Amino acid sequence: MQMSKRARRMERHHKLQKKPILNLVSLMDIFTILVFFLLVNSSNTHQLPSNKDLTLPTASTQKAPEETVVIAITREDILVQGRRVLRLADLPEVATDEGIPALKQELEYQSTLAYTAENTAQAGRQITIMGDENISYELVRQILKTCQQANYRKIAFAANQKAKS
Repeated sequence: MQMSKRARRMERHHKLQKKPILNLVSLMDIFTILVFFLLVNSSNTHQLPSNKDLTLPTASTQKAPEETVVIAITREDILVQGRRVLRLADLPEVATDEGIPALKQELEYQSTLAYTAENTAQAGRQITIMGDENISYELVRQILKTCQQANYRKIAFAANQKAKS
């Protein structure tokens, strides 16, 4: 059966219209969101947990800190990874020559959570101590002794970085 001229023309017209049309609007939206996400998350600075009760001393360094277990010593509490371990008011009763038992227990628990290689167990684990600038040296000494007993031997002290002039 033969088709009329009009039918053939309509068929040709429909074939031309069936070419896929690429809609770039949604693709551009996805890439825009991806760019903003990458910009926000691309910083290579290590953020230590902030605490209103904690005033860090000021220091200057070129080396960026590594992510480690963090002990924060505020004016009232000792915190490990943001969780209160001990109140400083209770410390004279609890502290011994062997260190601080509650802190040692928490540090040993934290060491089970983190992946540790065999050579790390011999060399010692890493830890960062954030201490208020007005804490006593005796308290720092007890915390260092407790860290050593829990096999945290690579100890870093957190400080505010000075602006470069």
